[in-house]
Amino acid sequence: MKSLSRQISLAVLMGSMALAAHAQEFKAGFVNTDRIFREATTAKAAQAKLEQEFAKREKDLVDMGTTLKTASDKFEREAPTLSESQRTARQRQLVEQDREFQRKRREFQEDLNSRKNEELSQVLERANKVVKTVAEAEKYDVILQEAVYINPKYDITDKVIKALNAAK
Repeated sequence: MKSLSRQISLAVLMGSMALAAHAQEFKAGFVNTDRIFREATTAKAAQAKLEQEFAKREKDLVDMGTTLKTASDKFEREAPTLSESQRTARQRQLVEQDREFQRKRREFQEDLNSRKNEELSQVLERANKVVKTVAEAEKYDVILQEAVYINPKYDITDKVIKALNAAK
């Protein structure tokens, strides 16, 4: 029995030593995708493209909101002097204009979010390719993109951003 116990202990010790030696060879890195979305040229270009694409619709919405506010203020000033039927008709008109404004604003936001997701997914796809290239070139075993805490010495985000910007 003692012999079997010693053999098991010896096997556990040898396994622990092998694991410790292997652990020293393990190389991990971390990439902050939020920083890539903020700092990479491709992400900035995507943001500029979206701003340009949606600028006219956004201006139209702002103008429509201003017009609605002006009409509402005018109605508030004139309401005491209007007849009941005129007041009711103007209220209905304002409610309808507001409903149309809210619908257009909602459609705008949905379209913008959809396009933003498309653009960011393209940026992320390109970034992931660069991450893989960096990981293979520098022999990383694992690269994490989400973590609660990462020691800054494992952060390779700067390398990825530089490589992504150079890869245009």
